[in-house]
Amino acid sequence: MAKVTILEERCKGCKLCTTVCPRKIVVINSGKLNSKGFHPAGVTDMDKCIGCAFCATICPDCAIVVEK
Repeated sequence: MAKVTILEERCKGCKLCTTVCPRKIVVINSGKLNSKGFHPAGVTDMDKCIGCAFCATICPDCAIVVEK
């Protein structure tokens, strides 16, 4: 099973990761703010992750790490 780690302090909430996730499990966490004032991304259901790493590849801030 894959594991997605989002480095919330690096995330600027650009939403690019949410557009490429084939399972639509990467979302922006509107209830949370990082220290820079951005809403970071998060994963809603880790069990559905297929480990494609599209989210990590598209992230301009290298804020996402995918492990298989």
